Amino acid sequence: MAPRRIRPVTTLNQVVTAAAPNTPDGPSPLRRPGSIRRTASFDTDWPAGRGEPQRMRARARDLFTPVDGGPAVVLAEDSLEVTASPLREILALSACREEAAAQGLIGKRGGGHLRSEIATRFPAEHADATPLHLLLDDYSGASLVAGWAWTRWTPDWRERMVADARARPGGGRMEGICAGFRPGSSALFADGVHNPASQSNAPVPPLPHPDDPLGWHEFTAQDGVGFRRARRMDLWLDGVIHLDVGFQDSAAGPGGRIGLHEYRLSATADPVSFNVISIKVEPRILPYPECPAASANAERLAGVSLSDFRLEVIERLPGTVGCTHLNDVLRSLEDAPALARALAAAN
Repeated sequence: MAPRRIRPVTTLNQVVTAAAPNTPDGPSPLRRPGSIRRTASFDTDWPAGRGEPQRMRARARDLFTPVDGGPAVVLAEDSLEVTASPLREILALSACREEAAAQGLIGKRGGGHLRSEIATRFPAEHADATPLHLLLDDYSGASLVAGWAWTRWTPDWRERMVADARARPGGGRMEGICAGFRPGSSALFADGVHNPASQSNAPVPPLPHPDDPLGWHEFTAQDGVGFRRARRMDLWLDGVIHLDVGFQDSAAGPGGRIGLHEYRLSATADPVSFNVISIKVEPRILPYPECPAASANAERLAGVSLSDFRLEVIERLPGTVGCTHLNDVLRSLEDAPALARALAAAN
């Protein structure tokens, strides 16, 4: 019998900032010579309008930048398109590869055990930490928050958001699911339902650096209501593995793009064991003053192997100790060992 996993004691960092962070990081940094950059995005729109199925077009790419200044090389590139119901049920799915396995996800719903099923149906993609696996794995998180895009276009969005929440099973209670929704949070009504009245956000500039047009893959154009989840992971080797990670949830709006969640993360890891040596999280944009409390708790992952991150993040940062979206950032660090091997082979 396998040994029982012991859940660590989960005391919450009680620090609450005076206001939610709203200082976007700006364009992505220039690529380093001798590095690999993974970028990924989910671009979501609603072709038939609000309350109808959402269309999610996702892309991911691994780009190698030679140390000698030579031209960048695309090492891997994948894409995915999902049509999902308002309840996040997958109605249609088209993948650039593994199409037969992808069809097995039709009818499945974002959240729950979907990520485990993806790992089972796509064992090679999961084992090799491919861009396709990252996109499949990120569907649950991206689909969860995509509907926020409508707040940029409907003046009664707060009332609509509360009504939609109360109509969900269980009355839409959110209390206790993350640091931002901890008991007593300004993000909650007295009955535990999400209160969007004081929600913060910030205008964000384009992610591509003007001096590095190849630094990102091409995004899907969003001229009307549109949501985007964008990820960047830069990895390079200098005695240890260095990671510089960016994450942003944003929406197109009549006045420009607005960010709801944005994190910047830096970490180092041992190149043999992949154990984390150091990790630091900077919350750049978050909706509530309570949300940043989870960031310091990422240090609990020091000493953990990056190869085990998708499981260990959930084990070590559960409930109000973590942040749903920060955990999504951290889980993706499990891809770093595969990227480190790809970088070593490309150099």
